[in-house]
Amino acid sequence: MIKRNSERSESAMLADIVINAIQEKKGERVVKIDMRPINSPVADFFIVCQGNSRAQVEAIADSVEHEVIGSVGVRPSFIEGKENAEWMLIDYFDVVVHIFQPEARGFYKLESLWADADLTEVTEPVSGVIMNGTTAKIAKPKVRKSNKLKA
Repeated sequence: MIKRNSERSESAMLADIVINAIQEKKGERVVKIDMRPINSPVADFFIVCQGNSRAQVEAIADSVEHEVIGSVGVRPSFIEGKENAEWMLIDYFDVVVHIFQPEARGFYKLESLWADADLTEVTEPVSGVIMNGTTAKIAKPKVRKSNKLKA
């Protein structure tokens, strides 16, 4: 389990590692949903993204799993959706990753279910994240904060 009380929580750092792993495989429309302001028992963060094919969704999921294990030694508690890869879920307790194909993402509209949470659309690598023992690309993240993202 990841601590919730540190200045920059371990769950926030794990979320950033996940985002960089998604971007390594060209995942699109990456959104970080910070559930902490709504005191969600579900998780601290949801990370939502999409790949344009089954192969890309699988590659993104493999990248997330590989980078998290390599960076912090944590294995997911649960992985769902491998059989069809239309929507894969990777559960790290405090960080839950949702990887969609576009049609499934449009149908489920997961971001709209958590309108009270802080939504951040991430368009650049997160700075200062350690991945597989090396520092990830250093760049100021370009984000668009909103509680309403375009569909």
